[in-house]
Amino acid sequence: MKRAVSPALGGLVPASRSRTERWFDCLQQVAQRDGAIEISIPASAEASQTSDRAFNPHGADLIWRVRILSLSDTEIIVEQPSAAGQFIPLNPGVCVIGAMSIGQNRWMFRTHVLPPATAPRPGILGARQVRLAMPETVERCQRRNFYRISTAELSLPTVECWPLINPTTVVSAEVANRALIMDLINGSQAARTAIANPEDESLTLPEVGPRFNAHLMNLGGGGAGLLVDKNESSAADRARLYWVRINLMPMIPAPIAMTARLVHTHIDSAQNLYAGLAFEWSFHLAHRDFVVDQITRYVAQLQKQQARAA
Repeated sequence: MKRAVSPALGGLVPASRSRTERWFDCLQQVAQRDGAIEISIPASAEASQTSDRAFNPHGADLIWRVRILSLSDTEIIVEQPSAAGQFIPLNPGVCVIGAMSIGQNRWMFRTHVLPPATAPRPGILGARQVRLAMPETVERCQRRNFYRISTAELSLPTVECWPLINPTTVVSAEVANRALIMDLINGSQAARTAIANPEDESLTLPEVGPRFNAHLMNLGGGGAGLLVDKNESSAADRARLYWVRINLMPMIPAPIAMTARLVHTHIDSAQNLYAGLAFEWSFHLAHRDFVVDQITRYVAQLQKQQARAA
């Protein structure tokens, strides 16, 4: 849906169709309330509009909720995405899928990262920021699929979750997870055999309860948002601590495991459970750097592949 000039606003606003004509108004309201939008570096050729069909065809899309710092007719300035308290760099020119949700309405759009400003805008001095080009078109998502429009579709990473029974057992499990991933990165045949034919998963798990599955909706500075299907939601609100494994294969050769604390939950309109988690590093602080390194490496590889395909 193309933007058009509106004398009332003195700038660019969505045009014509009733369900999207107030998109820019909503964006302004979100910015005025220190609200956030979602951004993601697309992991597929279709979503990034490249011609290379070998471009990570099975990858998943990491989504960050980032606060809007400033708006103009030509750009959206947002805070820099982060994971576990560490900032994730985004290179100028990288294709980004953006989204904004208000109630049951959700809009998605394509944009790209602009070069850093020569001087920060007034009011956001000191903030780590990313400049995004104001989109030329926006499209309202259908209620049945909030992550798809006609020109892009985001694929949420899958997450395995277990209620954590004994927190003291997470250290050995996190050490084993790191060792497995690093062995796979280094080409260990034994590690490849182990992940292809798991015999006893209890060797790499802490003391946990029954597993349930979820999808990773978004990452924040110190945690994550998970979406649990309504058929499994009853299992997701029985404990405060969870052992989770986020699947970013094939770029990360095995799921990344970590401990997380349940902070809040709510039920969406489809009766699915949204769970807000805070990463918990107090049992094994050294594991935080490893998790951050893997997420940073994943995002860096997406950007490199996008640049090569372009």
